[in-house]
Amino acid sequence: MMSFNYFVAFFFIVLGLYCMVTRHNLFKVVIGMSIVDYGANLLIVTVGATNGGTAPVYTGAEIVAGTVFVDPIPMALTLTSIVISACITAMALALVIKMYQHYGTLDTRKIRRLNG
Repeated sequence: MMSFNYFVAFFFIVLGLYCMVTRHNLFKVVIGMSIVDYGANLLIVTVGATNGGTAPVYTGAEIVAGTVFVDPIPMALTLTSIVISACITAMALALVIKMYQHYGTLDTRKIRRLNG
């Protein structure tokens, strides 16, 4: 099951990079950035996962020999990454709206040719 998660995470990262590089619509580039972020989040969570692990919230009496806990650091990093990516996506979409208002197009090829 873990190898499938790695495969899907790398697939999302490659798909997002493909969208960012090959598409000329700025909105689609922002969507590609989000897909890369989803893949990175899945990769971080998969790396931190432990088969048969329990949550690291416990009292002293609950600890028995052989108990395996899940590492909470990757989960915290993923939560932070989700919040940051939401802010970056909002900012990128605001810039896309402003570029459309200024240039009248979202095509990067036409925006590069414009002077001013």
